[in-house]
Amino acid sequence: MSVNAASPSNGAVPRALPACLVIPPIRGEMVRLRPATIDDLNRLDELDAFHNASKITGKDSSSERAAVHTWVRRSVAWSQGLAPNESGVGDPESRRTIAWSIVTNVPHADAAADAARDCVIGMIFLIDIDGWARSARIQVVLGRDYRGRGYSRDAMPRVMTYGFASQPTGLGMHRIWVAVPEKNSRSLSVYKSLGFVLSGTSRDALWDVENDKYQDLHVLDTLVDEYDPIRSLDAFGMHVIEDNPGVREALSAREHSIGIAQRRNGASADAAIAANDDIAGKTGGIDNATQTGQADPAAQTVQLQDSQPAQQAAGAVDGVDAADAFGGSADIDDFVDGDVDKGLESLADDLQRHSEGAQPADDGAQEGSWPFSAAGRKSSRQAWWRSLGRGHKNGKEGSQ
Repeated sequence: MSVNAASPSNGAVPRALPACLVIPPIRGEMVRLRPATIDDLNRLDELDAFHNASKITGKDSSSERAAVHTWVRRSVAWSQGLAPNESGVGDPESRRTIAWSIVTNVPHADAAADAARDCVIGMIFLIDIDGWARSARIQVVLGRDYRGRGYSRDAMPRVMTYGFASQPTGLGMHRIWVAVPEKNSRSLSVYKSLGFVLSGTSRDALWDVENDKYQDLHVLDTLVDEYDPIRSLDAFGMHVIEDNPGVREALSAREHSIGIAQRRNGASADAAIAANDDIAGKTGGIDNATQTGQADPAAQTVQLQDSQPAQQAAGAVDGVDAADAFGGSADIDDFVDGDVDKGLESLADDLQRHSEGAQPADDGAQEGSWPFSAAGRKSSRQAWWRSLGRGHKNGKEGSQ
């Protein structure tokens, strides 16, 4: 018995895309985005928007133009409530597309003249929108004379924020990805600044007509629990516009996350102060015993392990600092991640090794044996809202 994806019986978030979508306008600092129309396609030809397509997307200009025309028609059809096969350019996989026209904010004394001018300089798309996998691809097409001026940096983070925002505010995507030819180094740099990471390379997937040889195609992606919409704007010096779809949700999540971090830090600081004398006393006692030849490392280890759990969790941070002073392997990440017993065991080993005059293990040995070594620590690109339980590896349906 199959379950209708649009109305699951287990209460999970539906994976079917809406039959009709109201494409929201999005504001930027340099541009504004409005739903693309069929008439805008002629403007792209005037802008010579498909010039040098083989370098930017790896396609020849005719193929790129045909693809863009298809995307706009599918987008218009979705906004009108038409099925994919009713768009005139159907899709056997019934995947949807959203197309926005990128319009410059041209200042003018006459507002009516501005509206009439409507200076379209390109388009931005979410294509291959897969409701079942919650995945979409993003692509920008700009007129020949408007490239390299920062318009993509203004538009892309705002479209991605909408794409990742939960339904009905946004699309509720889990993954957004891009495909970039290896010679398009400028786009690769922009995508990496947005938080995209290289997920794979298709070797010799594209033909480089300028150099008469094949080139690789790089696939980069980012996930909902990795992407930080606020930092992505900061990376390009752009400001947050709260009225855009998904932004208020992101700001609320950020404030909640900061509050959690502050409470954690405050509790840890109070506990660390209370336990500081106890930890310092233990390390000092071992140092004195070492000088008199009466050290009993095993007893000291038992004393450390018998301490109260609250003191272990916070006071051990000071112990890590003491261990680091003589090259110990105790890692503060173990205490932060909650593995207090493992962290204390390592700390006790360091103290014992110090009292016996032994040299600390070399870096290679630590990397191979310590489960929370530098190679295994959390990546700095992980988003701030991981602390809200939105990790994609928790196996929960609709965890994003």
